[in-house]
Amino acid sequence: MPWDPRIERLLERYPALRAVGHTPLVPVPIFRDELPEVEVFAKMESLNPGGSLKDRPVVRMLLGALAEGRLAPGRTVLDSSSGNAGIAYAMVGRLIGHPVEIVVPANASVERKKRMLAHGARLVLTDAVQGYDEALREVRRRYGAAPDRYFFCDQYSNADNWRAHYETTAVEILEQTGGRLTHVVLGVGTGGSVTGVGRRLKEHDPRVRLVCIVPDAFPGIEGLKPLGSPGDIVPAILDESLIDERVEVTADEAYAMCVRLARAGFFVGQSSGAYLAGVERVARRERRGRFVTLFNDLGERYFSTRLWD
Repeated sequence: MPWDPRIERLLERYPALRAVGHTPLVPVPIFRDELPEVEVFAKMESLNPGGSLKDRPVVRMLLGALAEGRLAPGRTVLDSSSGNAGIAYAMVGRLIGHPVEIVVPANASVERKKRMLAHGARLVLTDAVQGYDEALREVRRRYGAAPDRYFFCDQYSNADNWRAHYETTAVEILEQTGGRLTHVVLGVGTGGSVTGVGRRLKEHDPRVRLVCIVPDAFPGIEGLKPLGSPGDIVPAILDESLIDERVEVTADEAYAMCVRLARAGFFVGQSSGAYLAGVERVARRERRGRFVTLFNDLGERYFSTRLWD
């Protein structure tokens, strides 16, 4: 399925961005012997040109802003990110000719920070102990101090974020599964994939169960928000009414699943490991079903973290 017509017209000007999306859906057979009536499939989002799922919403947000005249010439694209969206911003910003500034928690992996710098982005680091919400607070402070300098993309409240997944990710899942699935397992970073994918799949079949992975608060899982404390910033675009079940997954469980996946030939990052740990939890309880999840990025992005220690 093509993008929104406004985005399609702009893609004629930036044809390299047509490489975003259309990722394969592949079987993940690691539970087959124990759970013969369970099928598991994953979208290989690391095959996007920026190396992650985040290419989809960033293309939609920035090209949508260009189409509507909200991204004026010379404005610096500003947002916060734990890394993957920052890479997408840096890459797409370079292609469309806008400088990019990203506020990043200091504990984001070295690999992701280097990729952002390689595309020419400016990084502002925040205290890792205060978590990703401190990066959100800092980006708002910076925009408030110089609103004429920046285009604040604000992926947490930008509806083009979830629309990207509604228009592309979910439609691809329906095409690739023939519309036959029982569960989709995702997590909340900005809320875009949960809202966009969940909304489209439930329009297709309200019986599809949306399972949301909840990480531990500390050390946490890069890219995922716990949303378990009263002070946690809840993404404005997150439609929690779509979520049928929340499954808690610790960082250690996510890391262990990443190692198990690597032994099976899938080299993925920690959020992908968390998603599949959630798939296993639900599948062992249900004993049958057709599960779809996302492999958000590659394991190479975490060599500098304790994931592969």
